[in-house]
Amino acid sequence: MAGSTPDPRIGELVARLTLAQKVRLLTGADFWSLHAEPAVGLRTVVVSDGPSGVRGAVWDERDPSLNLPSATALAATWDPEIAYRYGVAAANEARRKGVGVVLGPTINLHRSPLGGRHFEAYSEDPLLTAEIAEAFVRGLQDHGVAACPKHYVANDFETDRFTASVEVSEQALHELYLVPFERAVVDAGAWSVMSAYNAVGGTTMTEHPLLTEPLKGTWGFDGVVISDWTAVRSLASAAAGQDVVMPGPDGPWGDALVAAVEAGEIPVEVVDDKVHRILVLAARLGALDGFDPAVPVPTLPASDHEATVGTDPADIALAREAETRAIVLVRNDGVLPLGTPTSPAPATIAVLGQSALRPRTQGGGSATVVPVSTVSPLDGLRAALPDATITFATGALVHDGVLPFALDDVRDPETGAPGVRTRFLAADGGVVLDEVRQATDLMWLGNAPVAHTFEVLTDYTAPESGPIELGWSVIGSTTLEVDGTVVLEADLLVAPEDFGAALMAPPSTTVRVEVEAGRTYRLHWTHPLTGIPSMPDGSDLAEVLGFTAGWRPVVESTDALIAEAVEAARTADVAVVVVGTNEKVESEGFDRSDLRLPGRQDDLVAAVAAVNPRTVVVVNSGSPVVMPWRDDVAAVLLTWFGGQEYGHALADVLTGAAEPGGRLPTTWPKTEADVPVLDVTPHDGVVRYDEGIHIGYRAWLRAGIEPAYPFGFGLGYTTWSYDAVRIMDAGVHSGAVAASGSVRVSVDVTNTGERTGRQVVQVYLARESLTVDRPLRWLAGSAVVTADPGQTTTAEVLVRARAFQHWDSATHAWTAEPGRFTLVVARDATDSALDATVIR
Repeated sequence: MAGSTPDPRIGELVARLTLAQKVRLLTGADFWSLHAEPAVGLRTVVVSDGPSGVRGAVWDERDPSLNLPSATALAATWDPEIAYRYGVAAANEARRKGVGVVLGPTINLHRSPLGGRHFEAYSEDPLLTAEIAEAFVRGLQDHGVAACPKHYVANDFETDRFTASVEVSEQALHELYLVPFERAVVDAGAWSVMSAYNAVGGTTMTEHPLLTEPLKGTWGFDGVVISDWTAVRSLASAAAGQDVVMPGPDGPWGDALVAAVEAGEIPVEVVDDKVHRILVLAARLGALDGFDPAVPVPTLPASDHEATVGTDPADIALAREAETRAIVLVRNDGVLPLGTPTSPAPATIAVLGQSALRPRTQGGGSATVVPVSTVSPLDGLRAALPDATITFATGALVHDGVLPFALDDVRDPETGAPGVRTRFLAADGGVVLDEVRQATDLMWLGNAPVAHTFEVLTDYTAPESGPIELGWSVIGSTTLEVDGTVVLEADLLVAPEDFGAALMAPPSTTVRVEVEAGRTYRLHWTHPLTGIPSMPDGSDLAEVLGFTAGWRPVVESTDALIAEAVEAARTADVAVVVVGTNEKVESEGFDRSDLRLPGRQDDLVAAVAAVNPRTVVVVNSGSPVVMPWRDDVAAVLLTWFGGQEYGHALADVLTGAAEPGGRLPTTWPKTEADVPVLDVTPHDGVVRYDEGIHIGYRAWLRAGIEPAYPFGFGLGYTTWSYDAVRIMDAGVHSGAVAASGSVRVSVDVTNTGERTGRQVVQVYLARESLTVDRPLRWLAGSAVVTADPGQTTTAEVLVRARAFQHWDSATHAWTAEPGRFTLVVARDATDSALDATVIR
């Protein structure tokens, strides 16, 4: 279903407005909201980042948010039911924070594992991405909050994303990159869509004909096209399908658009259509007087801070459940779970790796939310196994930037309350803003006051004696004083083309300082707010500031860190090594340079595995990494960025309280050199998708290269047999199944193990063709089933008619090639458990 337009009186409201009033509505009121218009009863609509949580209009630890597992984790569940509930939780948070539009889900594809924003998108497969996206959008909008699927379209890389153009075939565009957007719009009825920064075929997306056809044409989209922030750069986009310019209040439309309409250069009907769409959105949200919201939910508060009730405990429980369903077990020699009826839980466990203490629960960039708290793997295991002796050693560093201070170690110099005092000062030294913050990693995204200088003051009490690295992370010049003495001055510069990325992950610097345990030191950072570069497109983001006042441990010898971990592991019953990526590897704004784990984490795993055969490795990354040690350890769990309940969910899986239910949403390679589609770097301003429709597992199959772990792969704590396949809703012809539309596939599977388990039954199609470029096989459907030991259950899989079709670039339409298709029932993209034939 494309969205159904509410009351036709909306057209009458549009007619009431002057041209200037109409055009005003087409640019944001500020960084995070759309304009109100009392003349037609239109109230402000707040929009918010947050595909994996809802941040609201401020990035502030004093207004915390639910931190759900990352998008790759959600896709790893392969479960639309979980995705729907995930959307419901996001809607609950949005309404609590007065948000009407959630800027997500991110439904670009994992074309290359080097994509820096990989963690925020679902999958390398268009169908799996579409299934999860549709469910998420339904869960959100069924509860009165608009989804805004993004980034339309082909924004599958971060390098030069503001300016680069994608060259992609018409077939690949329609068979891959547009598919998730079509499902989100046509089937889920998305109320808004975000246009991307990049160009396609040389035309920037905010001006692209694709906004009109197929989006507003064939698909019947009646919602609002919202630009990515600063993506609208000219008046030309106003004549296209673009509806709203963000952020506001300034932009390239305004008076220029009024003049263009008055001069007859742009028809007034174009403006009227955009305004009509905004009022339709407002009516659906309950933000238009006299119109009932689309669903019976509480009316959104007029202000984004009227609702202050905390996150629903049920949604926190969902964060834990979703992560347990997402964890993918890719190797297990029997060491897991830790404790069975015949094998008691280990008495001693060595938990190793910096990520065991400081995991990443979410990716970097605009998707960031600030949770009340997070549960580390170390915390989770200690809570789950209170009788075990659990030791920790850092082993290897993951984070190369400064870390925020623990709140217990810093206090406001004026009140003595935990936290730091932050001040924005005018040129004459007058105070523009003075407040106490309860964190030292700070971000003002659209709400930083206009000021000359920013400063941070705190009284830091050293928890232990010895050297410490003190410093900061920010773009520009900064001075650090300790007890009134300047200890470090530095100017951290970034190239103009890197400015957007550096806002979210600024460079950092530190200086070594000797401290005494229990002694308090006055720390004072001073940061001028002048001379900051602008965005690559020339836009000024003066209201944006990211600043971390922090520290990092002094490491005299990385060999010594590893040796300490080895000694802890040597005598332990089990060693659990948590490795992962950091904010300089996976974040919005830049792509990855390679697929290696940062630092000496590979050396750590190899050294621990050499002394303890019961070594379990937990990978805390949002996207694939290479694991040269993967065959030398007892077990490997791929856990993504697991949300605020990550440690509890991981402990549930490690101890067997929950099944590791995930299956890979993207292929994991043995080596980076094996990856068939890798390049994400524009050349002469162009990214060429020359592989066509062959990305992900399709490309791996075509290249004949065996990955470490294929798309769809995942083990559990039980075993399964695949017993029979039947194709329903179709007649039988010559011993095969003849069908012209969708088919229903029934697959009988039996749990042949000793535990209740969860299985993802996958159905692929294959067809040899001399006239149509097709993958060797492609995902056509899937279903999740559970069964007790010895129980046989039936998975029902819908294979839609579209799965048999291909895009004909000559006729610019979908068409079905007649003949035989092989239907393969499998555990993953390389498996063949059962098969049948379908004749079209």
